[in-house]
Amino acid sequence: MRQYDLGKDVPDVARAAERTGYDSLWVFERALFPEPATQGLYGIEGLPWPDAYRSVAEPLVTLTLAAAATERVRLGTSVLVAPLHVPFQLAKSLATLDAASGGRVIAGFGTGWSHDEYAAASVRPFAERGQALDELIAVCRAVWGPDPVAYKGHLTRIAPAVVGPKPARPIPIMLAASSARARRRLVDHADGWLPVGTGAEAVAREWRQLRELAAERGRTEPIRTVLRINAEYGEEAPADGRRRPFQGSVDQIVADLAEHAEIGLDEILLDLQASPRDAEELKDLAAEVYEKARAAGI
Repeated sequence: MRQYDLGKDVPDVARAAERTGYDSLWVFERALFPEPATQGLYGIEGLPWPDAYRSVAEPLVTLTLAAAATERVRLGTSVLVAPLHVPFQLAKSLATLDAASGGRVIAGFGTGWSHDEYAAASVRPFAERGQALDELIAVCRAVWGPDPVAYKGHLTRIAPAVVGPKPARPIPIMLAASSARARRRLVDHADGWLPVGTGAEAVAREWRQLRELAAERGRTEPIRTVLRINAEYGEEAPADGRRRPFQGSVDQIVADLAEHAEIGLDEILLDLQASPRDAEELKDLAAEVYEKARAAGI
């Protein structure tokens, strides 16, 4: 049975990751675990939710614990489900965490897919999730910018006001954009892209399409990229053509990392926490993957 103690293990794992050499630490958001499930994972019929989703801690509280235990690593969200948050309050929380951590926050946003989460917590209906994300981005830019802050949107009204603390530096906004509309939003309004590692060929194709779209829309600023990998560590998977990317032994995971590194993205986020039984196993696994990846030139 897997056991994690938030108050003890989050700071401990964060410190260990920084000592090992990792550049960043990341959290994701799941608000609840419907039982019985009313829809499949990612909205795909019949696809079960992972048991790990039964108890996902509030992401900014978790990042705050990690921030207090570290000095160097960046602190990212991949992703916060934007419509589950009041825009002004989330913008202020992220600014406060960035100020407290010395400018280490990366704000990754998405629109989510769980109708149950929307029913429980969303500030906008599921059909309006894109507009909710648009407003959140605009509110963040306003709140993090110079005073007096003023904004008028569908949900948020900010009369001219002083809003502090300000971030230690401009917080990069990154989006998990897969649809055509989401990619346009990213190119026009965000700093970076958070793709998911579904295979090197597919990610390379999406990256090429995103750069082509940026050129078409006249974007000159570079798009920062962080590839999210959900690894399934275990015994060496058979080489029978059915192994999923990042499934199997450490050597197999590192070989997949090497293939994806050739795409030319800025950073790879490797989520290893699903397989270890406890924090000690997680730290050992993370150290082994890091050492072998560096030895392979990644």
